[in-house]
Amino acid sequence: MNPAIALRCAGRPVARYLTRPELARDHSPRPYLHPVTTLAGVRVTELLPEDHPHHLGVGVAVPDVAGHNFWGGRTFVRDQGPTDLDNHGEQRHDGFKLRDPDGFVEELSWTAADRVLLREHRTVAVAALTDAAWALDFTFSLTNVSGEDLSIGSPATNGRPGAAYGGFFWRAPKERTAPAVFSADADGEEGVHGGRADWVALAGEGWTLVFAGATDPTRRDPWFVRAAEYPGVGSSLAHDRRLPVEAGGTVVRRVVTVVADGRPDRAEAAALVRKAVAS
Repeated sequence: MNPAIALRCAGRPVARYLTRPELARDHSPRPYLHPVTTLAGVRVTELLPEDHPHHLGVGVAVPDVAGHNFWGGRTFVRDQGPTDLDNHGEQRHDGFKLRDPDGFVEELSWTAADRVLLREHRTVAVAALTDAAWALDFTFSLTNVSGEDLSIGSPATNGRPGAAYGGFFWRAPKERTAPAVFSADADGEEGVHGGRADWVALAGEGWTLVFAGATDPTRRDPWFVRAAEYPGVGSSLAHDRRLPVEAGGTVVRRVVTVVADGRPDRAEAAALVRKAVAS
């Protein structure tokens, strides 16, 4: 059984959320949003793509929590490279505290090696912005319940430069040409990847996604951006150093994503972000 819920915006279905997906253990099973669409019905997420079969639409994925892989696929090991390890964790859906057509509040357990390492409180909400754009507001709060201090890492902190993925992540569909990437003051994947910016945009064939950190801690996280190899955007919890989470401590991040038909220009993207974050 794969319980799923539908999210609606302005009376239209825009996303499906799967709470207990049936996935191979090396995919690090976890809830995800897919498909997500624009108001006109254009799909803007990808699931189990051939290039990275552990990419699952929109969600939270972290490749290294105290040595456990909650991202899926191989683990990057210092001085060794990507390695198949039996270290995959699972994000287990514990239940909804609130569930409405335009959002939900969920409780999850991050479990590995028969231990619960983190408890997550996740809030997801949708809001209409214009006739051609809506916003997905995604907040996650991770509390260390392991009973000991732990830390969050990434391939970058484990020795692979430029690969600081881990946190909120959105896998977009691969099309005939790579999507355009831009922020308020930079263009292209190389200009935006690894930098801190109030927002970054990924624009494909008839659709645009604009990602914005909606809290100060989230805005301090650099952006992880891929366009040429595959289209995906996330925020980096562990960019150049591991993120410590003391026993009983909590990490909170909030990312608001504008989902638009067409291709807004810089000024239009910025205006949509301001409206989305304020809504």
